[in-house]
Amino acid sequence: MNTKTGLLLWFVFINTVAYLVMSDDKRRARQRRERIPEKTLFLLALIGGALGVLLAMNVKRHKTKHISFRVGVPLLLLLNAIIYGYLLI
Repeated sequence: MNTKTGLLLWFVFINTVAYLVMSDDKRRARQRRERIPEKTLFLLALIGGALGVLLAMNVKRHKTKHISFRVGVPLLLLLNAIIYGYLLI
């Protein structure tokens, strides 16, 4: 497996995990259960899963009122795009 294939697999994996974790946090919020720390959600976005976090925010309507998420996640998505772009070229 070459580097590009590995990076694309990482992209799919981390964004799927990020989406599922955000979705789980939304479910926990509705059930009034222990929540996933925001730090964890931002970490997932930072390490390449910003697209998954952003999709879950919009699809599940989760964390959309938090300014830190409305601003921070799109900025992390831009950072992810720059890094992925640099590594793929």
